Amino acid sequence: MRSIKFTLSLILALMLTLSGANASLFGGNSDEPLEVEQAFKFSAQQLDDNRFLLAWDIEPRYYLYQDRIEFALPQGVSQVSRSDSATDTKEDPIFGVVEVFHDRAEVTIELARQSTALADGQFEVSYQGCWEGGICYPPVMGTVTYAGLAEASSAVQNAPVESAPANIVSEQDQFFQTLSGSSSWTLIGVFFLAGLALSLTPCVFPMIPILSGIIAGHGHNTNARHGLALSIVYVLAMAVTYTLAGVLAGLFGANLQAALQAPAIITIFSLLFVLLAGSMFGFYELQMPSSVQTWLSRNSDKQKGGSYVGVAVMGFLSALIVGPCMAAPLAGALIYIGQTGDPVMGGLALFSLSIGMGIPLILIGTSAAKYMPRAGLWMESVKAGFGVVLLLMAVWMLDRIVPIEVTMALMALILIITSVFMGVFESHASEVHGIKKIAKGVGVILLVYGASLTLGLLSGGKSLIYPLKGLVTASEATSISKTEFITVTNLEALDAQLSLAKSRGQAVLLDYYADWCVSCKELDYVTFADAAVKNRMSQMLLVKVDVTANNEASKQLTQRYEVLGPPTLIFYDGLGEYRKELTLVGVPSPEQFLQMSNQL
Repeated sequence: MRSIKFTLSLILALMLTLSGANASLFGGNSDEPLEVEQAFKFSAQQLDDNRFLLAWDIEPRYYLYQDRIEFALPQGVSQVSRSDSATDTKEDPIFGVVEVFHDRAEVTIELARQSTALADGQFEVSYQGCWEGGICYPPVMGTVTYAGLAEASSAVQNAPVESAPANIVSEQDQFFQTLSGSSSWTLIGVFFLAGLALSLTPCVFPMIPILSGIIAGHGHNTNARHGLALSIVYVLAMAVTYTLAGVLAGLFGANLQAALQAPAIITIFSLLFVLLAGSMFGFYELQMPSSVQTWLSRNSDKQKGGSYVGVAVMGFLSALIVGPCMAAPLAGALIYIGQTGDPVMGGLALFSLSIGMGIPLILIGTSAAKYMPRAGLWMESVKAGFGVVLLLMAVWMLDRIVPIEVTMALMALILIITSVFMGVFESHASEVHGIKKIAKGVGVILLVYGASLTLGLLSGGKSLIYPLKGLVTASEATSISKTEFITVTNLEALDAQLSLAKSRGQAVLLDYYADWCVSCKELDYVTFADAAVKNRMSQMLLVKVDVTANNEASKQLTQRYEVLGPPTLIFYDGLGEYRKELTLVGVPSPEQFLQMSNQL
């Protein structure tokens, strides 16, 4: 591959020559490329016995490839370290997505020699760049002379402190430090804001239809005040449950949320959604036994039919089964509890985090109750709509334990039948007005998506987001395929991959994953789908550590790196060293991923 790229560069250089460009024209016309020595002014400086600063002053509209800066060292001289200045990500017509330098490039390298090698000598630097006007230069060689190069042992002893990555702190460790050194009010504020941020993630979204469905189920008896009360009970139950579960996880290392992702529990919870949906459709009315209702009414002036107890139970179940996946602030709190044994401070942080996640739910629940239709067919239509959402929630839950084909079939069935009930095939268009037209339009969208899922399923598609992917040609399929990982489920398989990477001098990315982890799938479609991230990952050995089973082998895998839950990304550098400070918990943005992986 390198020889092909080099040949392409030489062809482009030949085109430059044939275009009539010459030295006299290069300096006189800004619309024509400069000579390579003018475009990239190279200089070198020996900073001390072993370190060298290589610099390039780059003209405007020119760029230098980072990975094309290479060194040819004499026999007996080796490279100890290398540090580059900041780069820009560029979509290059020859090399694809690459890291390049604009304006100025600086590379600091540290060398060392064996005792048999000469202390004075020189080495060569190869570099290559391009002009934005469409011309790439062939690789250029520069020579650097050195004197008094120290031997390897001295070089290691005199290595500069700033080259070590000790100053890098992972995000979860930052939250750990916040817990360790902050006042209670600062801690509450920081974790409350972190909870607000987490409320915008897909792990919290499923709680919205659950709460809205509960409120809609109360029908015309619900007002804004009642909706506020129901929402607060739901959020408080969720927060208390999540706090207690988190404290237990921190003290004993047991992930209660993972334990409740067993197929039997997922199936029961999905059936509960189906029962709630049937109530929304008016097939029956769900309520507690009359004896329990009588007792609750006698002991509470405000509670009716045990509704608050039911809401609290749903909040409890949502926190453990549907609730948030692992995130940096949560990991920081659990690390703090585990290392200090202080459940009070850690629990306070978790409770603040949960309340922050619940504030949007309270606002949505109160608004839903305020604008809920009071009576009549409007109310029945709204309840039926929430019934459909609850059915989709049931399928979403089952997706963790059934094949994707089953999920696609069930979703297609629900959407197509819903579109029929929304009047998609009714021909009396002149009699349809206002909101009914909007509903019919929504029905058409549901019908199209449901039909796409059906067609995709029949053509071999296995994606809810790209249902028709199975219809594309082989070349197109290759262009949109996801990055391939090697999957391991035990320590022996993991160690084998780490040894292989170390022998190659290759960096490693470990992606801790579970089928029941919603955010893990978000990683594939958000972070790993980014072009620059794909380019960076192509340079690594990619290993997916599957802890879905939550068995003894899974626990050994998580205990190896003190992983509290998926998704968690762990890095090894090319020397085979575990870089704990680069660990990413949750779903990082492409920019965060590139920032951490740059340290490798």
